Amino acid sequence: MKFRFLIIPLTLLLSCSSERYDLIIRNGTIYDGSGDAPFQGDLAIAGDSIVKIGDLSDAVASTEIDAQGMAVSPGFINMLSWANVSLLEDGRSQSDIRQGVTLEVLGEGTSMGPISEEMRIEQLENQTDIKYDIPWTTLGEYLQYLEDKGVSTNFTSFVGNGTLRRYVIGNENRKATEDEIRQMQDLAREAMEEGAVGLSSALIYVPSGYANTDELIALSKIAAEYDGMYISHIRSEASELLEAINELLTICKEANIHSEIYHLKASGVDNWHLLDKAIVKLDSARLAGLPVTADVYTYPASSTGLHIQLPNWVRDGGISATIERLKDSSLRHRILSEIKFQHTPDRILLVGFDNEDLRKHIGKRLNEVAEELGKSPEETMIDLIVEDDSRIQVVYFSMSEENISKKVAIPWVSFCSDAGSYTNEGVFLKRSTHPRAYGSFIRVIGKYARDEGVVSLQEAIRKLTSLPAENLKIKRRGRLAPGYFADVVVFDPEEVKDKATFEEPHQYAQGVVHVLVNGVQVLNEGEHTNATPGRFVRGPGYQRTKLY
Repeated sequence: MKFRFLIIPLTLLLSCSSERYDLIIRNGTIYDGSGDAPFQGDLAIAGDSIVKIGDLSDAVASTEIDAQGMAVSPGFINMLSWANVSLLEDGRSQSDIRQGVTLEVLGEGTSMGPISEEMRIEQLENQTDIKYDIPWTTLGEYLQYLEDKGVSTNFTSFVGNGTLRRYVIGNENRKATEDEIRQMQDLAREAMEEGAVGLSSALIYVPSGYANTDELIALSKIAAEYDGMYISHIRSEASELLEAINELLTICKEANIHSEIYHLKASGVDNWHLLDKAIVKLDSARLAGLPVTADVYTYPASSTGLHIQLPNWVRDGGISATIERLKDSSLRHRILSEIKFQHTPDRILLVGFDNEDLRKHIGKRLNEVAEELGKSPEETMIDLIVEDDSRIQVVYFSMSEENISKKVAIPWVSFCSDAGSYTNEGVFLKRSTHPRAYGSFIRVIGKYARDEGVVSLQEAIRKLTSLPAENLKIKRRGRLAPGYFADVVVFDPEEVKDKATFEEPHQYAQGVVHVLVNGVQVLNEGEHTNATPGRFVRGPGYQRTKLY
């Protein structure tokens, strides 16, 4: 009896002397995000943070994950996400989480705030398949609303110059007055203090593109005051690509701000050769001391509205004004005569209609629909836009596979999806989409690192994690190190693969086994746990005096 009495306290003493954690990932090959060679080890998590990495064979935890034969890396960062609405519908962020994405960066040219009452009414009226309330007024209020609602992934946002312009000027195509610029600067300042990571523009769209270079410099100077970034869908990705890059470099220099090009590309067969010149130009700027970077998605096709094939004057004032002009029979001959397709109709895939009667055309090329209707491609385009009462989402097969490999290899290039984050069920199946929504990040690891050797796996992971985190100047993200938030991905490097195709895009990637966001398992053995630990990741200019 005495012997048993002595053994029990001794066992308890030994147990108490062991290091105890909430979760330990054991026996993994750790890629810490630095780009250095991987190493074998264990990783311990307490609460929302990584607390120790190394040999933890004597430690115990409430939950343990055996990562034998697996890679363990920081969570991936999506530098251009359109999940701002899809997360309101379904916060699980499944198409990205299942690729290892743990941070969505929102706000390409337009952002979810600031929003005026007129803008609120307009957005409510223009909602299609996904319906949602708009109880927020500022960008920070939207981002806090998203966190309070509960989503699986972390998120942050740029403030869009197009949104600032819409708030102050509307959709008028004119130069901003000095007073209007001051108003936009005040709104930008508020967004930066709320936690925005910088200023964005999308200069082929209305009203973002109505801003001239001086206006963009004036707004970028505000973002720079808060150590934010200027990031841009530049004015041209085709024949005037180099001129568009020059404008970005001017803004970078004059505003003294880190600047990034959204989805760097040379679009259109006749322009593919310009990519090499663009890379040389950007490398030269970096050597001269300008802090400029870029991001890309890993497919040879882009996706935006069919309406961008229309003449500029037709698109003036936004999509509602565009459709009114297309309805005007007195303008039809002129419009038809001035349409110059940037991409031939056989390279334009129709993927998104608002009008359910037109969804029979999803998955067809524009030339195919034109043949079915017995019309020219130009007439077909006009009639479809009018009948759908929208810009119509399409995929443009406009890029070179060789050029994509070149971009993936560039040390200062990170990655994006330029898409929402979806679940392959319910309302999301009413439309097709670009496969980049389901595969852009996993292709970096599977196709470009493992299969083609364009980059090493450790370099691919650096470009998916610490590089964008450092560019955004966000703290404690993008690395596996003690004190960093526990955004962690465990994947099988031999099995990771994108399965989404242009014909069948709603297919999850394979090979990601576990995903943790702020220390909470969101993906466990490849299945979503329905946990929603995602947080509003605030930019470097965040003022703690704000309520959120």
